[in-house]
Amino acid sequence: AACASVVRRRAATSVTMADDDNAEEIEMWKVRRLVKGLEEARGNGTSMISLVIPPKGQINLTAKMLADELGTASNIKSRVNRQSVLAAIGSAQQRLKLYNHVPPNGLVIYCGTVLTDEGKEKKVNMDFEPFKPINTSLYMCDNKFHVEALSDLLQCDSKYGFVVMDGHGTLFGTLAGNHREVLHKVSVDLPKKHGRGGQSALRFARLRLEKRQNYVRKIAELTTQLFITDDRPNVNGIVMAGSADFKNQLLQSDLFDQRLQPHIIMIVDVSYGGENGFNQAIELSAEALGNIKFVKEKKLIGKYFDEISQDSGKYCFGVKDTLACLEMGAIETLIVWEDLAVDRCILHNSQTQEETIHFFTPEQQANNDNMKDPETGVDLEMTEKIPMMEWLANEYKNFGCTLEFITDRSEEGSQFVRGFGGIGGILRYQVNLADFEVASDHGDSSDEYSSDDEGYI
Repeated sequence: AACASVVRRRAATSVTMADDDNAEEIEMWKVRRLVKGLEEARGNGTSMISLVIPPKGQINLTAKMLADELGTASNIKSRVNRQSVLAAIGSAQQRLKLYNHVPPNGLVIYCGTVLTDEGKEKKVNMDFEPFKPINTSLYMCDNKFHVEALSDLLQCDSKYGFVVMDGHGTLFGTLAGNHREVLHKVSVDLPKKHGRGGQSALRFARLRLEKRQNYVRKIAELTTQLFITDDRPNVNGIVMAGSADFKNQLLQSDLFDQRLQPHIIMIVDVSYGGENGFNQAIELSAEALGNIKFVKEKKLIGKYFDEISQDSGKYCFGVKDTLACLEMGAIETLIVWEDLAVDRCILHNSQTQEETIHFFTPEQQANNDNMKDPETGVDLEMTEKIPMMEWLANEYKNFGCTLEFITDRSEEGSQFVRGFGGIGGILRYQVNLADFEVASDHGDSSDEYSSDDEGYI
């Protein structure tokens, strides 16, 4: 019973870790999308305010600074620019009043008037807490939003551990983005091999092996202490490095923590120990570390293609079929291309007062036939439009699935985008979608996903 409870606890821990990693990936995608939108925004004059407060900042000092800026801005000569800047600072002050103290990860506020593609002015006011601590203090009033601090958060997203081990000592370090840190150093003086000793030669050899074993035991314990926090690894991967065979002995030893074993990315041979060996290990493993997400993506799409090649029926692709399976709760893993250009549109019929949900590409939105009722020919009014990716990122948990974003930079990713429309899913159980199509033909045609196939990829 005790063993069963331990297994259940470990299984629950691994599920929690996967959920946490998945949630962080989605938060990063949201920030990446936000950064892209803010970077492209432009305004007239200097009416766009970027305000970043670090975790240890003070709300009252920032409020005083904005009040001083308000007084300075009232002296701007251009009437239009003056009014825009005063309005933006006023909006920033109102947003700041919503907080009594700075959130644990800091606070980011963007306020201002931007120009749309049609040349019209649109007010943008947003405040949020970043998904990771932001150690930058910034106030800028410009004709664009400054998003460099958010871009830096996205670049330093993964942390990797390094163990540089040889016969003279061991160094433990981490690498996150361009920042490397030495966590701990251990020096050791091990006896060398020799043929002297006469009758005691065997005893000397046994003592030498015993000291080497104690050294491996000590390094294994330190590896667990430094790279495991709250019963789970605190790094995305570990690189083992060294000039001798100690690194291999450590990995093959029963003393090495099994929770860290799946996180070993690479074993590299270096010419030095200590910090020189650390630098050399970073250089030798740079390509492998850069390909971690790339490899994960290839494995995910490979699993999807395996379901198709086996004709298991546990897969779906295209917007229409994927949404149908999503509604059933049949999708276990939802795979979406991160640049999928599909919008979720709510169309309102002014005669019947009915609202229908459609998923259209920009080309299909430009087609007037898709904006008319197929039965009466009445023009439909679009009351709401949000990107499908954003809707999925907010709602995927309600459908009981995990959401994975992929790129088209790998061969498999490119094939998934071109051949399967950039959206699909691995199912929990077999679903015959042809049966549902037949049922929908005989059933009510007013279902929210039952518009013409032209409305889908």
